[in-house]
Amino acid sequence: MLRHIVFFSVSAEENREAVRKGLELLTTNPHKRHLEIGEVKSRDPISGQVDFVVYGEFDDEAQLADYKAHPVYQESIDLVRPLREMRMAADYVVPERG
Repeated sequence: MLRHIVFFSVSAEENREAVRKGLELLTTNPHKRHLEIGEVKSRDPISGQVDFVVYGEFDDEAQLADYKAHPVYQESIDLVRPLREMRMAADYVVPERG
């Protein structure tokens, strides 16, 4: 299994709702095992940067590629990119437990 985690910050507080709605579009993408959007309620006192987290689980890299190729992914990017300040992503493989 592959985990995909993306952190976002908004460029201005008035953009928060539009960014949330743009990210929530991603939950309609059929190419995923699990996907959730989290809105950070209290900012990290050190970085002070994260407003939203996208957490996704995918069977493998091929499913993640299909997720990114789906039109709703680009629609979300088109809505969110102009309103966000920071985006940081990480993908990692979850080791099988035996």
